[in-house]
Order: sequence, then structure tokens, then C-alpha cells
Amino acid sequence: MRNPPCSVVFRGALVAALALMACCLAQSAEKPPLLRAGAAAVDITPKQFPLNMPGGFSANMAEGAHDPLHARALVLDDGATVLAVVVVDNLGIARETAEEAKRLAAQRCGIAPEKVLVAATHTHSAPESNATKGPEPAVAYRKVLVEGIAESIVQAHARRTPAAIGAAAHPLPEEVFNRRWFLKPGKMPPNPFGGMDRVKMNPPTTADVLDRPAGPTDPDVTVLSVQDAKSRKPLALLANYSLHYVGGTPKAMVSADYFGEFARLMRWRVGAGEDFVAMMSNGTSGDINNIPFLVNRPPRAPFEQIRIVAGKAADAAWHARSKITAHRPDARLGMLQRQITLRMRRPTAEQIAAAKRVLAIQDEAQRAKLPPLADAYARRTLSLAEGPATLQVPLQALRIGDLGVCAIPFETFAEIGLGLKKRSPFPRTMVIGVANGYNGYLPTPEQHRLGGYETWLGTCRVQEDASVLITNELLAMLGDLAKADRSP
Repeated sequence: MRNPPCSVVFRGALVAALALMACCLAQSAEKPPLLRAGAAAVDITPKQFPLNMPGGFSANMAEGAHDPLHARALVLDDGATVLAVVVVDNLGIARETAEEAKRLAAQRCGIAPEKVLVAATHTHSAPESNATKGPEPAVAYRKVLVEGIAESIVQAHARRTPAAIGAAAHPLPEEVFNRRWFLKPGKMPPNPFGGMDRVKMNPPTTADVLDRPAGPTDPDVTVLSVQDAKSRKPLALLANYSLHYVGGTPKAMVSADYFGEFARLMRWRVGAGEDFVAMMSNGTSGDINNIPFLVNRPPRAPFEQIRIVAGKAADAAWHARSKITAHRPDARLGMLQRQITLRMRRPTAEQIAAAKRVLAIQDEAQRAKLPPLADAYARRTLSLAEGPATLQVPLQALRIGDLGVCAIPFETFAEIGLGLKKRSPFPRTMVIGVANGYNGYLPTPEQHRLGGYETWLGTCRVQEDASVLITNELLAMLGDLAKADRSP
């Protein structure tokens, strides 16, 4: 029997190859690429002192470090999108510093800068983030910060391995308190501008002064759990809690506050190895703190309350993680970054004149009659009058499987975060504050009408309806990510 012609053999081989290719494409369509994840923590504790720890109205110099500061990064890769979330032990990473670190990471590992979220924990016991001139320790620390953030991303990127993720939340209501209060008649002191607010931040905690809090709290500890896809070994955990910070750190010492202690404890909660990375991000805590108003809490030793809150937060994160019925290795990723323009608040001619009068007073007896912080806010008023008219604000929205994530570069009020969670198209949403820059406080228009520290001209620098514009933009971004998730 003669052999078939070569052309027939070729056609048969071609048909078989095409059939095999079609089969492989069909299988790849049915089975999306497996998720990969990597995490890393880089020590960014300062070595040179003294260093100012910003967050108040006067210098607060650190002479050493009580506990280490870190930049903690989580990199996720679904084959189509690579993104990173970095949580840094700092009051607020300046946008210039964050963007320099993102560019450096992009050069070293190729991850796009717009696919990187850099958030500060908002600890009040860390050095400033953007000293480009001045004392040598401060200038040197900026370099440590930029390098540490970038290196955490690079290391996390290099450690990517097949992974599975899940998200859940568990309430911890007893450690969050709204710090803005209506006071009883006759108890409200004048504000720095000589006017009277309707609410006061951190008033005396006695029943004869306090009436009721001016807003809600967000009690949830929300977690994103990451584990090895095969061994189920815990790899990382990103948590989020709307608590400003705890404080009570040793005097003149740098500290990561409860955020660092939480990260240390979580390894033991989940039974992970030393390479496990946990991180606690700050949620919408602009009007929330850890002071139990109307409760007589016993005195605490330095760092004691931090340990108490960190332990409870770690327990809540463990309970949240335990609620995850299955970690998914096929979770899809998405990330959007958009910039909106906000108007800067401008003082009126009367406010400018009043500020100049305050600063012109030389007589000590007259100065003693001024309201507290009158000098500081007079300077802030004049600074706003001379500053730019608008502010460019970066917003980010992420899709991590069924979890939505929002990033806002403000100290955001709790009710804004609650609103985003309620209206989000995702089953669960995490809102990270003080992210990709720091631009002061973000109250709602309703809270602006009540006054108080967070709304004062110079504390809140952007237009009074900024929270509405930001919320609407983030919801649109989440909606776009959700639609992409449903598309073939």
C-alpha cells in the first residue's frame, strides 16, 4: 500500500495542531490564570536623632526608637494586573515622597506607579516624611523612607508565589469612639477665631460637660487574607480599622503605635512562619480616637494601652479570617487611579484682617486673652490666602476578588467610609485613609456646619463639599471595576 502524499500528512498535522490549540484556549478560558502573591516588610527605623515627630502644634523631638518602624508591602498578580499595597509606619507620607518611591520601585521591578497604593498608618510618633532641607537627621530620614518603601515593593514582587485570597470582617466596637461632642449649655469655649462652635473635639470626659457625640463610628476590622494556594500556609494579612491611633508612647521615642504591635501579634494568631507579613491600615478615622468618653479608664503605663488595643484588634482579625469559608486562587484584580481637582478654601477679607490683628499684638497681657491656638490659626489663615487656588487629589479604587478597596489622601470622617461601604457594588469594601499623600481632614458638609477642630480654616483646607465629590468619584470607579469583573 502506498504512503499518502506529503500534502495530506501536512494537512492532517495542521488540523490536529489547530484542534489542540483550540482545546488549550478553551481550557484557559474556563480556568483563568492562578493568582500570585508576595509580601515583605522592610525596617525603616531612623538611625540618626534628634528627629521631630509631627502631629501637634509644637516640636516633639525623638531621641531614640522604642519599637521599629516598617514599610510593609503586598503585591498581587493575576496574570493581567499587578498591583501593590504598601502600609508605612508614618503620620502621613507626602505625595512627593510616595511618588518618588513608586518610580524607584517601577525602575527595579517593572510595576506601574499607578498600580501602587502607599498609605500611612498615621502613628503620631514617627518622623516627618518629606524633609528636603533642614536638620541632617530629617533630610537623611526621607532617603530611608523612599528607599524602604521602594524596597518593600521590590522584595514582595520577587516573592510572588501561587496564592489564594479571602476577605471578611469582625466588629471591635469597644475601642473606637467619636471624639466630636455636643456640649451642655454654657460649656463650649471659643475657637481660635473667637467664634463659638456647636461641637468640640476631645472635650473634658466628665458628665457635667458632655451631651452626645456628633457622629458615628465604624466598628469593623476588615481583613484580606492571603495564603499559599497549595499548602494553605498563611502568607500575608492586610487589615483595616477606623481608629486614629492610640498614643501613650514613651516620651521622646519613635514608635509604630498599635499598628506595629498588631503586625507582630498576627503571626501568632494565624500560626504562621517568620516570613508572614501582617499590616494594619488606617480606615476612616478623622473623627475617631481611643478615648472612652463618659468612662473612667484607669491610668496606663507607657505603651500599655497600645498593647491592649493591638491584642483586641488581632483577636478581631483572627475572628474575621476564621469566617472566610474558602480562599480563592482565581480571584481577579483591577485597579484604577484618577485625579480630581478641588478648590482650596479661601479666607475672606475680614478673616485676613482679623488674622493680621492677632499676629500684630505684642502686649503679653493682651495676648493672654486670646483663645488657645489663635496665633497658629492666624498664620494658617494667611497661608491659605497666599496659597494655590486648587488642589489635585489622587484617588484609587481596587478590585481584589470580591473585595473593593478605596484609597483617600485625607483624614476621612467615619460616616464617609460607612457610606462608601453601604453603596459599594462589592460584597465587602475596605476604605484606606491617609493614602498617596496627606491633605488634612475631610469632614462632611453637615459636620462643617457644626464647626470644631477638624473643620477649622487651616485644618480642613479644601472646599466644604469635597467629601461628596470624592465619594461620587470613588463609587463610579468601583462601579467600573465591578462591570469589568462581569464582562467576559
